[in-house]
Amino acid sequence: MSESSLNKKSATPRTTSKKLATPRNTSKKPATPRTTSKKPGVPRTKRTVAPLPMQKKPRPITSWLYPSLILASFLLGILSGYAAWGRRAQSAAAVQPLVASADTSSESGSGGMDFAVLMEQVNPQDGYELPVRYGDLGPRLLESGAINYDAFAAVYENAGDPLTQFQVEALKRGSDEQIVISAQNAHFLLNFFWAVGLVNKNPILMAGPIVQNSGGQIDRFASTGGWTLGTKPVTELYASTELILLTPEQQARVEEVAAAVYRPCCNNPTIFPDCNHGMAMLGLLQLLAAQDASVDEMFTAAKYVNAFWFPQQSLQTAIYLKANQNIDFAQADPRMVTGQQFFSASGSGQVYASLQSSGLLPKAPDSGGSCGT
Repeated sequence: MSESSLNKKSATPRTTSKKLATPRNTSKKPATPRTTSKKPGVPRTKRTVAPLPMQKKPRPITSWLYPSLILASFLLGILSGYAAWGRRAQSAAAVQPLVASADTSSESGSGGMDFAVLMEQVNPQDGYELPVRYGDLGPRLLESGAINYDAFAAVYENAGDPLTQFQVEALKRGSDEQIVISAQNAHFLLNFFWAVGLVNKNPILMAGPIVQNSGGQIDRFASTGGWTLGTKPVTELYASTELILLTPEQQARVEEVAAAVYRPCCNNPTIFPDCNHGMAMLGLLQLLAAQDASVDEMFTAAKYVNAFWFPQQSLQTAIYLKANQNIDFAQADPRMVTGQQFFSASGSGQVYASLQSSGLLPKAPDSGGSCGT
């Protein structure tokens, strides 16, 4: 990925009577996912929300403070989050031993598999167009204090990969452009949606597993204590602003998908967003629901966003499915490839072990897979 990864990182208050969905793997058969970014999704009507009052001028953040804060928060968050939820989660269904299919022959790749073709399915060079638009989220993140623009931009400047003009415009003025995730902007979108998920006032943050497992310290997780790019302490930012307003039906969609979408850095679903990837996915799912994406569209979006945030693990999933079931990643059920069996830490580890024993472990491009900014 061209976006450089950086060093990153309860009594339960009830503010809503809506019962959170229980993490589960759903068996509903989804609609066929898009197989290429060249067929744009149907444009969505922009949701308008009244602008927020301007916050005071962002205070500068000392650059040397980032690494130490992110590292400490990441270590604490990963340990506490896994201990709180991962140990109680259902064990992922065992990945079956790899049995190569007779139909996977190719002129390149170990075991007769063309890894380049599989990688193009996982991370299309032209990116993958999501059925969602930025709208005015960028300016409102700045206004709410969720993002200190100077500190945010410095992350990319210091990495030698400064924000593009389009990214600057999306942050400062907003954009009606459809969001396309690619290897070039995956890291930008990870941090952008991390801020969205962290600050948006939503029942999942206000009464869900984060609060339930915080022990009264909401900043104990990697997704909370690890966010150092705002103008306020994270305890003031957390679930503080109504950035994205959802109807009860839209909220139900978010909870359904969030309970079933995992990431390979831990064993928690998105509904327990204790790391940056989980919090960013939660932010994205809320925006998708607000712009009327269906449950199937949300699962498909999660499939490709996860693939750009975790290309190595996604490529391993693609190889396993092709070798064991002769299924291309592009046609793979989004619920399956984002679910506990394949994309939790334990599930992904089983896939890895199966491929390792079969000698099928190619190296994918670098990613935004570490839990920090």
